Amino acid sequence: MRSYQTRKGFWREAVALQGSITVHVLPSILFFGLLGSIVCAVAWFTQHMFDPSFTLDIRPLGFAGAVLGILLVIRLNAGYDRWWEARTKWGGIVNQSRNLVISAMAYGPHDSEWRENVVRWTAVFPYVAHLSLRSEQPSAETGNLIGIERANELAEANHMPSLVALRLAELLQDATERFAMDGFAFMQIDRERALLIDHIGACERILATPLPRIYSITIRRFILLFLLILPIALLHISDTVWLIPVITMLVAYPLLTLDQIGVELENPFSEDNLSHLPLDDISANIERNLFAMSELKPTKAP
Repeated sequence: MRSYQTRKGFWREAVALQGSITVHVLPSILFFGLLGSIVCAVAWFTQHMFDPSFTLDIRPLGFAGAVLGILLVIRLNAGYDRWWEARTKWGGIVNQSRNLVISAMAYGPHDSEWRENVVRWTAVFPYVAHLSLRSEQPSAETGNLIGIERANELAEANHMPSLVALRLAELLQDATERFAMDGFAFMQIDRERALLIDHIGACERILATPLPRIYSITIRRFILLFLLILPIALLHISDTVWLIPVITMLVAYPLLTLDQIGVELENPFSEDNLSHLPLDDISANIERNLFAMSELKPTKAP
């Protein structure tokens, strides 16, 4: 699992490129720098196109920039809310997986085969959950836990997490019918099983409901207009004309960065996005916890 920031990591992260959004926005920043250079070149070689008596007041751009910053922060907060809700739901998957196995070990039958099956099918749930969110097929970890044949059955399922939950429900029914597990234990374990589906359903809602596109289109149009007008407005207040492209890029960097961060946070499950949730690590940690509690070894399924 990832560690927290340390006091010694400021310079390391301040100049880091890996995991930084700078690489993604650099082409757009260079484009606006090129645009500023073109404005400077036109002003330098064709003075008659710019009447010296004409000046574009930069003060309205200051107000526009403040409003644009507020809009970007709102979008950034909306993206972070999605990321945090997804992490909260996966925290629920962690808790429910542990609670299910704890209840099964405490209240369920003492049959070793039944207990091992409960642990393995519970441990496989987070793996198929994050694979389902990424539209991927069962991984090697899935085959190691439940066997290749059952992993292939999962691959053919319409919704892999639901099939895993069904197998867990069948194990609970088997415990009730064959081992006379009492009703309290059944209800306790089945409640944890049902909550697993609730959590993955919430994650699927986040995945299937992106932020309204009209919001991002409007903000990006504002950014484009702001950065298109900025070099022209700077033309008559800058003593050194050729600094205008640099100033334009310096202004473009935070605006484009905040916009792209909002995009990256919108889908917290995709590995293509920066700062995606470490679902592989979370799933592996759940597996270790469950096998440790049940005192079983996480070897390949028979």
